[in-house]
Amino acid sequence: MSEPRATNAAAPHVRLGNLSAGFADRNVLRQLNVVAPAGRVLAIVGPSGCGKSTVLRCINRLHELDEGAFVSGQVEISAFPVYAPTTNVVALRRRVGMVFQRPTPFVTLSVFDNVAAGIRAHRRDITQSDLEALVEVALQRAGLWREVVDRLFGSAMALSGGQQQRLCIARALAVQPDVLLLDEPTASLDSMGTQRIEELLYDLRDTVTVIMVTHNMQQAARISDVTAFLLDGRIVECAPTRQLFTTPSDARTEAYITGRFG
Repeated sequence: MSEPRATNAAAPHVRLGNLSAGFADRNVLRQLNVVAPAGRVLAIVGPSGCGKSTVLRCINRLHELDEGAFVSGQVEISAFPVYAPTTNVVALRRRVGMVFQRPTPFVTLSVFDNVAAGIRAHRRDITQSDLEALVEVALQRAGLWREVVDRLFGSAMALSGGQQQRLCIARALAVQPDVLLLDEPTASLDSMGTQRIEELLYDLRDTVTVIMVTHNMQQAARISDVTAFLLDGRIVECAPTRQLFTTPSDARTEAYITGRFG
């Protein structure tokens, strides 16, 4: 079966073409057309319930696991068709990492084993020295190595909330994904934890394409290159972030980003 090709050195773009999704007779997304630029950060903003998380779940094919779910249209990672009948979904999810709103470390595993879990699953013949090197690189990329180097084999649950979230990002990065999906990754963190995650996402440019859902307009303005405004399951406007926040082309966008609704 076919699978997306790992690039890393040249991160791919992600294109949604007439993407619709929902459950039974209820549409959640309606004919979305948007492109996440290669090696950049796309922020998806919009009020609660507008379908932001569903967009992410369609990209890595988690949405279809829910009872009664349907998807139509296209999702492409560069030229790779995510919904082609021959797609290897397990391989797809290795190439498209996802981090959720609340930190989700594996509670029974150490810091090291949390990061190593995905590597071991996909590279069963890896040597211990290579495994240790990949775990270190992932923790360094997540900005966590110096904070945990002396407690790699301690419980992941002993870390702070912000550290746990960066651990989850390190776990996703350890298998060298081309795309990283983030569903409000700082919603449950304090200001210091939020700042560190934002700095990390800024540093990931070029090597990973990031698509992030956020309710925080200031956060979207700070770290994204392109912002898409989603309302009632439709893309109202998608533009370079500075342009969207300073001179939006749609009155609904201006009303949302200035806090008049949502």
